[in-house]
Amino acid sequence: MSEHVRTEIADGVMTLTLQRPEKKNALTIAMYDAMSDALDRAETDGSVRVILLQGDGDSFTAGNDLADFASQSSGDNSVEGGAHRFIATIGKARKPLVAAVQGNAVGVGTTMLLHCDLVYLADNARLITPFVNLALVPEAASSFLLPLRIGHARAYAMFALGEPMEAGAALACGLANAVVPQAELRKKALDAAIALTKRPAGSLNLTKQLMRDHERIAARMAEEGSLFKERLKTPEAREAFAAFAERRPPDFTKFQA
Repeated sequence: MSEHVRTEIADGVMTLTLQRPEKKNALTIAMYDAMSDALDRAETDGSVRVILLQGDGDSFTAGNDLADFASQSSGDNSVEGGAHRFIATIGKARKPLVAAVQGNAVGVGTTMLLHCDLVYLADNARLITPFVNLALVPEAASSFLLPLRIGHARAYAMFALGEPMEAGAALACGLANAVVPQAELRKKALDAAIALTKRPAGSLNLTKQLMRDHERIAARMAEEGSLFKERLKTPEAREAFAAFAERRPPDFTKFQA
């Protein structure tokens, strides 16, 4: 388990709390592995009926720690398992997933929400998918699921232009169940999670199964994952990560289309 992910089980709810607020809860390999281990455990632990995801501090998560991406871009293959495993694990989760999101939810911080069954946003939440800005491609089947939920035009703007989606817009688009003041966020999400524990678990799990095209989701994840891995090794990606490290705008115009 990672020191930056706290796992608690109470009243049928497994709560996973990201605890790296000094880094905006940027996700390391160890954090991905801890969340994957917890989700795997939840599948077979009869005391767990619902999983609740939340983050400490002023951000839900800044997404993947860019140091890992930079390492992969430089040819280090030892860091690529954590994120891919987590994405695959959350994509096939059978038990209900609830999310409480405040501040920025960047990259996988947004795409994981497409696999959650109930999503509650603080009024300061912002959903951001800057994959193209990093010379990458979408992941977690978001290239399929996000346009399905909000339409091609909005999804393309989020992906290609990196346009953030504010909490109110996310609610209007159907990406969230409610927007509440940040002080009320965790109670709102926990109350919903506890309400789900009172429902028949078998019916809940089958309803989720019927609502999700697991085969198509898995196939899109595999396709995205292959392209994502390729893109990490490109000169454009190296330029994106170098620019981030040097705190300057990237220059992609020197690369041919």
